[in-house]
Amino acid sequence: MSFQAYLDGAEKKTGRTPQELLDAAAPRGFDAATKAGDVLAWLKEEYALGRGHGMALVHVLKNGPTISDKHVGTDGSHRDESTLLRLDGIANR
Repeated sequence: MSFQAYLDGAEKKTGRTPQELLDAAAPRGFDAATKAGDVLAWLKEEYALGRGHGMALVHVLKNGPTISDKHVGTDGSHRDESTLLRLDGIANR
C-alpha cells in the first residue's frame, strides 16, 4: 500500500482528513519529538486506527508532507504519485 493510500485509509476510517488528525494532535503536545508509540496509542484509542495508518500519520507529524522518491513512478503496490502527500482530504482531489 502506498503512503498516500494509508493516509486516505485513515480518512475513510475516521471521517477526518489527515490534516484534521494532525491538527488534533497539536493540542495534545504531539510534535516531531514525540515518540511514535505515544501517537499510535492515542490514534488507536481515539480513532481505532491500526499501526499502518498510524505510522503514516506519525511520519507526516515528524517529517512533514514529503516522502522519499524511492517509490514514485514505480509499478509496485507501494507506488505513490508524488513525493508530496495530500493532507487536505480525498474530496479535494
